[in-house]
Amino acid sequence: MKITLLKGSFAAKDLENIITEMIRIKIKYHEEKIKNCDEEETIKMRENRIIKLQNELKDLRSFLSSASTDIINADAEIEISKS
Repeated sequence: MKITLLKGSFAAKDLENIITEMIRIKIKYHEEKIKNCDEEETIKMRENRIIKLQNELKDLRSFLSSASTDIINADAEIEISKS
């Protein structure tokens, strides 16, 4: 199963807002899991994932601010399968 989250051309600021919100939700998810976890290894893994997401958001903002155009093409799709 595939779900298309983004497809098309977006104003840079709009794209930044959309992706920032998606990343914010994912960070919140990891923070909630950390609160309910006692396993140090799992907590560290989730903390590292949060840091990676924050760094990716920083990279996105840098990319968008240095873009030579205000319109950015974006494609984002999630593929879901049963294990």
